[in-house]
Amino acid sequence: MKYLEYYGVIKDQLEAQFEQEGANIEKAAEYCAASVSSGRVIHVFGCGHSQMFAMEVFYRAGGLVPVNALLIPHLALFPKAKLSTLQERVEGFADRYLSLEDVDARDTMIIVSISGRNAAVVDMALEAKRIGMKVIGLVSKQFAGSTTSRHSSGKNLMDVADVVIDVKCVSGDAALEIEGLEPHFCGTSTVLGMSIMESIIAQTVENCMKAGYEPPIYVSSNLDKGDAINDKHIKNYSKLITCL
Repeated sequence: MKYLEYYGVIKDQLEAQFEQEGANIEKAAEYCAASVSSGRVIHVFGCGHSQMFAMEVFYRAGGLVPVNALLIPHLALFPKAKLSTLQERVEGFADRYLSLEDVDARDTMIIVSISGRNAAVVDMALEAKRIGMKVIGLVSKQFAGSTTSRHSSGKNLMDVADVVIDVKCVSGDAALEIEGLEPHFCGTSTVLGMSIMESIIAQTVENCMKAGYEPPIYVSSNLDKGDAINDKHIKNYSKLITCL
């Protein structure tokens, strides 16, 4: 049964990910906690489907408030998915977009790109580092290693990031195959990447609390107390977070 095979693949990849990437997740959380406790933010960037990773940790119940999701419309699947594919290959765009944000050397930048090869993510990483931020890259090393860079520098995201967390999906992402069908199917990078994102948040919260700083956290707006709590957070951070 293919659904059970998928479950088995996910289990194995998740186990490998947490066994092998723990030190990198801890280092990423160290950088994020430093940004949060200094009153600054964590920027999260991705293109196409990878915008989901920014959405996952932004403005959500149980999520850190100081997360700025860089949801650039030109790189979204809406209104035309193909445009996001074309735009992520354009050099000299994403880095300039960052100049429209409230940025600081104390911020942390998380960039998710499973292949790590396209111009937009390399540009964003280089610009964030120029500003002085620490850059965390979520990349599949297997996938990235099977491709060439589309950036004029010849660099992949994993060549630029200060910390690289290896998303343990296969090259091409699709993990299953079946007789009579040539393409592989069912990607695993979303499940793997989301678990990394939430793990970084979990460790960031712990690090902040150990350091004596209580990080602001969203409460579900469907709880009776939620709106009042979240309104205070939004008031405090609206100047730093574009989508608020």
